[in-house]
Parts: sequence; structure tokens; C-alpha cells
Amino acid sequence: MFYFDKINNKKILKSDKIQSINAFFTTRQTVIKSKEDNMQNLVFENKELICQYLGIDIKNFVSPNQTHSANIDVAKIGKSIYPETDALILTEKNLGVFLNFADCTPVILYDKKQNIGAIAHAGWRGTAQKISALTVQKLIRDFNSKPSDITALIGPAIGMCCYNVGEEVYTKLKSTVCDFERLYEIREGNIYVDLKGINKRQLEETGLYDIDVCPYCTVHNNDEFFSYRNENATTSRHSAIICLT
Repeated sequence: MFYFDKINNKKILKSDKIQSINAFFTTRQTVIKSKEDNMQNLVFENKELICQYLGIDIKNFVSPNQTHSANIDVAKIGKSIYPETDALILTEKNLGVFLNFADCTPVILYDKKQNIGAIAHAGWRGTAQKISALTVQKLIRDFNSKPSDITALIGPAIGMCCYNVGEEVYTKLKSTVCDFERLYEIREGNIYVDLKGINKRQLEETGLYDIDVCPYCTVHNNDEFFSYRNENATTSRHSAIICLT
């Protein structure tokens, strides 16, 4: 179950499914990614606040250059640049990883046996390329993970209530899972799809079933999270964060 917690009276979003490491989502109050001039002081203040909370140096708090790809990398101490990367795997302590979102689907993965985490950025393009499932497969292949040991948190994203897509996007997303039932709706001739639900089903088809899906829609809950669609292409983002202990 998802619930709001606080860092110095500023909201973050957590799930009770992952308690043994730091894994959470920022909100508008704890924003750490924005290109807006009037947000820069707040972004810096929040980064310092979160790094203090995580117990890491700010230089070890890293994020990739997200491009809606299906490229996956492994975060390393001393490396700060991850070009064209939309999923980062974390194996080292004293290092924090964050990816940024404003309607796209954030997916946090944690293997409790191997003590390995990952975050995937799944917009419709990433979802069409099955980036969440590919990240799980990489954990299995390269780190000896087992799907039964992995927990997934699917964070705040645009909901099926608000995510209207065209026929081409619908067709691409439909082809990514064996069963597309209940993952779309037709309303007044328009197609609405469930990005969070599609990612959940993709994960289930890898054999991963310990999944918590956030109920919040970034459009309907725009007071808590950022929405690219609802805020005229805002550059501000909420973030998914992991740090191993």
C-alpha cells in the first residue's frame, strides 16, 4: 500500500512493500528536477535535504539522461553521466539513483535476496519497448536474480482515466502483452490506455508478482505531482529514488 511520509515536513510517497531500503517518490514539495528559473533554489535545497536523509554525498546522487529509450545501465560510484539511459540498476551502497517523471510511469524494482535495486522510466515509448520487463530480465541474466525475490513499485503516473492515445500507440502497446483485457477503454470513440496496468502485466509475464501499483493519477492529483499534459509541457518533474542500505 502506498502512503505519504515526510522529510523535514516535506511530502514523499512510499510503499509498505519495500521497507528495508530507501525507495520512494518525490512530490511537488520535494522536487529535485526542474528547468524553471524560479525553482532552482528549491531544487538545490531539496537535493541536499534528500541526500542528508539518504546518508550520501550529493556527488553520489545520480540520474541518467532519459530519452524514452529501452537502454539500461548499471550505476557506479564515480560515474555521473549516463547518456540515453532510461533504466538504472543499483548494486552499490553509498550511491543514490533517481529518475524523473511527469505523467510517464516510474517503476522501482528491488531484489531483497541480492540487495539490488533498479528504476525504469516507462512512458508509452518505453512501455512499448517493455523497458520494465527488460530490466527484470537483465537482473535475472546478469545478477542471478529470481522474479520471486523481486518487488516492484509502480509509482504515480497518468491514469487510464486521462490517457487518451491514437490507434498507432494503442496497437504498439497492445502487442507487448499476451492479454490486453481491462488495459484499455473506448469512450466516445476515443482510446484510453492504462500505462501502469500494462507495465504491471509485462512484469507478471516475466514471473514477477509482488507488485504495488500506485493509485494516484498525475493529472487528477496534479496538486501532489507534476503532469506534462496538464501543465503545458512543464519542465518540472517528480522523481523515483532508491538507495541501498
